[in-house]
Amino acid sequence: MNPHEANRAWKAIASAVAFCALTASPAPASAPQVKHLIAFRDGSVSQKAVRAQAASVRVEGRRCGVARGTALSALLRSRPGRIGLADFGSCTRRGRDGGGLFVNAIRGERNRGSDGWTYKVQTKAATAGSADPSGAFGNGRLRSGQRVTWFFCRLRGGSCQRTLRLSFVRRADGVVASVKGYDDQGRAVPVAGAEVAGGGLRLTTDASGRTPVFTASGQALRARKRGLVASFSERAPVP
Repeated sequence: MNPHEANRAWKAIASAVAFCALTASPAPASAPQVKHLIAFRDGSVSQKAVRAQAASVRVEGRRCGVARGTALSALLRSRPGRIGLADFGSCTRRGRDGGGLFVNAIRGERNRGSDGWTYKVQTKAATAGSADPSGAFGNGRLRSGQRVTWFFCRLRGGSCQRTLRLSFVRRADGVVASVKGYDDQGRAVPVAGAEVAGGGLRLTTDASGRTPVFTASGQALRARKRGLVASFSERAPVP
């Protein structure tokens, strides 16, 4: 091999090594942006899009890390007011040690006996703590676009009250809103007597969980029913 060929070969090797070095260390994953709702006991709601970034909190005189992509990190970023926390583990400044952190109050509403704050991801109640770095169900942290609902659970018969979800069906003569209620396992039933309201529009669902046909479009509507958890606000589609 002549000197020129050797030089080209060494350059090729150096380039390959540099490429491997770059690809072997991917950039850290960014915090997911989720749709976040808190339903308070007085019927008021707080709904925001938040980025579930890592955070730090003071609990029982210690500084505790909260891992990104957890329901607690999303709750903290939504800034609902004072959040009460307890630690049933051994939290440190590292988020991976925060799995024992427990929410016992939000904005002055404290847990009472078996009733208290809990959360769902999409339509299912979480099976892990809100700061567990393995995620709500032990199979990974939150992903962008997912929905997180915090609400004050009234435990009856081993289950919390249902959470409402609002959707729409386009028809030739307008739009129909549909309301379903989801239990802890994410099983849905139609909800009769729910109010769907917003922007001056106020409708009530029938036995099938559907409203009469309406023509207003682009309005932000929310479903509510006494004793159940209010839905996310949704924009009605154009008929």
